[in-house]
Amino acid sequence: MTEMKKQVDLLNGKIISALTELAIPIMGTAAVQMAYNLTDMAWIGRVGATAVASVGAAGMYTWLSTGVVMLAKMGGQVKVAHSLGEGRKERAAQYGRGALQLAVILAVIYGIVMNVFAYPLIGFFGLEDPKIIGDAVIYLRIAGGLIIFTFLNQTLTNLFTAIGSSRVPFAANCIGMLSNIVLDPMLIFGIGFFPEMGVAGAAAATVASQAVVTAVMLWHVRKDTILFNRIQFWKKTPLPYFIIMVKIGFPAAVQETIYCGISMILTRFVTGWGDTAVAVQRVGGQIESLSWMAAEGFGMAINAFVGQNYGARQFGRMRKGYFIAAGMMAVWGSIITALMILFSTPIFGLFIHEADVLPYGADYLKIMGVGQIFMCVELMTVGALAGMGKTLYSSIISIILTSARIPLAMLFGSTFLGLDGIWWALTVSSILKGIIFFLVCCIVLKRIVKRAGQEGEGEKA
Repeated sequence: MTEMKKQVDLLNGKIISALTELAIPIMGTAAVQMAYNLTDMAWIGRVGATAVASVGAAGMYTWLSTGVVMLAKMGGQVKVAHSLGEGRKERAAQYGRGALQLAVILAVIYGIVMNVFAYPLIGFFGLEDPKIIGDAVIYLRIAGGLIIFTFLNQTLTNLFTAIGSSRVPFAANCIGMLSNIVLDPMLIFGIGFFPEMGVAGAAAATVASQAVVTAVMLWHVRKDTILFNRIQFWKKTPLPYFIIMVKIGFPAAVQETIYCGISMILTRFVTGWGDTAVAVQRVGGQIESLSWMAAEGFGMAINAFVGQNYGARQFGRMRKGYFIAAGMMAVWGSIITALMILFSTPIFGLFIHEADVLPYGADYLKIMGVGQIFMCVELMTVGALAGMGKTLYSSIISIILTSARIPLAMLFGSTFLGLDGIWWALTVSSILKGIIFFLVCCIVLKRIVKRAGQEGEGEKA
């Protein structure tokens, strides 16, 4: 038991205490990661809306990468949590090693693709300004080409979370954020002996900071006695472990990839209102990430909680934990809604300073603010379903309703709403997804608890 003291015990004790102790550092990590993006936007915004548009276009492909790495991080986290709940630590180590190896392979392939096909990838958005296109290509080649640090960080974060240790990723990301805060102005504007690099400087600062995060987490890996001390990275992982992880992670990867792909199509719609509209979408999305990154972070916590209790067959505790988490996310979403609606103009004004752009940004925040509660519940529920190994449910719901954003955007955008119609399409789909995800998870939990009860009665008989 002594080796568990540094980790949160997810199988025993008060549920709300366990969830809170695990989730707060994860949400803090999410907030720090959001701060990375907001720091970039704050400094790039000083260069101008055209620079923001460049980063916004290229940033779509760094976002797309989250679907690719999902194959490694989701399957790894779920199976490590299940194995630990079953008391099979050597098996957990096999899955952990496999997840890290898969992350590296995927990162190398993704980086090559981003560099070789940079121009056609950016050309998809139909941007007109040659300067914006050129800067976007440079950003993509740097940030996408060196995506390996981000892939490792996300996978390590999920593995640390699976063992109930969420403080390490939080501390590592805090250090990385500080390095990003220092490097951004130095590389973007050329402070000291650094040349002025503009958009390329923002990409370089982000990659360097992610490398710092990787180094810090690897340092802590050496001290772990639950999982990582059993992982020998260069040792071959049996193929069945990869197959099981990919089987679990594939639906989530498809879901995330399609979600991003649809957002890219919508971004192309947005370009019909000019390059400034792309900048509004980029900045507004980063501000909104205050909500969804925290919800995703909490989703990781409930994933680990559900995963370990599922492996230990403590289904009643698992069900109770989900409803506690849902209530906490509803409160968080309500707070974000109030902030985005009541303070839309001053918040957006922190990142874009052109007076003619501010009204469009304020409208974005007000409209997107309406659906924050539902989005938070949705993302948390995705984590819970994944913890039970039910990633297919999430994929089906998300793909259907997220795909509906395209016809909704075309419909609403063609009315008097104009550009605001695109934002309303996003909000309406978020509301529907939040409601349906919650109902489906309730049904799944009820069935699992009922089946466990029937099995228990059968054993007694």
